[in-house]
Amino acid sequence: MTKKKVSYVDAIAEIENILEKIEDNSLDVDELAEQVKRVSVLLKICKEKLHNTEIEVENILKEIEE
Repeated sequence: MTKKKVSYVDAIAEIENILEKIEDNSLDVDELAEQVKRVSVLLKICKEKLHNTEIEVENILKEIEE
């Protein structure tokens, strides 16, 4: 099974959508657990993307300084 790559913007939008549903109490208990798991996955994706971007920017700045 191939994983579809999620962009940072899409991940944030999905997290915000899920949080809105949680705040509105529009999820039942079964959906809540699944959505919280999904937010966890999305947060990991965002964290990884931010980390990779930070490394990339640092490398670019090092190249400029040389």
